[in-house]
Amino acid sequence: MSPEAYLGLMALGLLAGAFGTLIGAGGGFVLMPLLMVLYPSDAAQTLTCISLTTVFFNALSGVEAYALAKRIDYRSAALFGLCALPATILGALGTAGVDRRDFDLVFSVFLLAGAAFLLLKKPPAEHAHRPVVPGQTARTLTDAHGACYSWSFNPWLGGGLSLLVGYLSSFLGIGGGIIHVPLMVYLLRFPVHVATATSHCVLAAMSLCGVTTLVLTGAFHHGAHRTAALAVGVILGAQIGARLSERLGGSAIVRLLAWGLAVLGVRVLLLALGLWG
Repeated sequence: MSPEAYLGLMALGLLAGAFGTLIGAGGGFVLMPLLMVLYPSDAAQTLTCISLTTVFFNALSGVEAYALAKRIDYRSAALFGLCALPATILGALGTAGVDRRDFDLVFSVFLLAGAAFLLLKKPPAEHAHRPVVPGQTARTLTDAHGACYSWSFNPWLGGGLSLLVGYLSSFLGIGGGIIHVPLMVYLLRFPVHVATATSHCVLAAMSLCGVTTLVLTGAFHHGAHRTAALAVGVILGAQIGARLSERLGGSAIVRLLAWGLAVLGVRVLLLALGLWG
């Protein structure tokens, strides 16, 4: 690749990393549709591998920033991660031989459905304390700024949802945070800021597992140089996004997530229908 191409991919990684970490999604949902537009002739498996590898570096950098902010619920992250890993391997293997047009159509429908859900759903409450439901697992957390959070969730539901997230994350090459954060907020009742941080921790494990599977199948061979350039950008962008998240309320983060999904969903749909590029 030319030096200009390297710099362009680094800038793209910076933007994807900052926005992805801000909303706890890892940047893959931004990066993957853009890769589809930039490289329309590449196989779905190649783009998935590039995106997932970049997501891993983004998530790793974001975890470091969120760990310093003390917003990660490590026990829940371990539970969700262990449940998601087997499905992550299956999702990565499922990309082999998938037609690009079919892949783009599925991806666009997924993005638009997620956007519609978040835009129509009532924004989550801003308060950090949610009522503890009898019979559920209770959690409390105090972050580096002294803010206290308390909530409860159903661990069986959380584990089951993680299986779904794990499969879709590696199959679509998006890392899974874009799915996991809304599920954690609306179905598991996590505070938004804890959900974004904890999801990033799970995301690092899922993306590493998915990438390892794809590397073993040989899918990484054609995307190594592009991945290296993107990785530099997302590592820097993740630090920016984690710090910006401290200045935004939970509702603002969810709205950004929704509009990001909507814009990119339309873009990928047009690409799949042959109306883009």
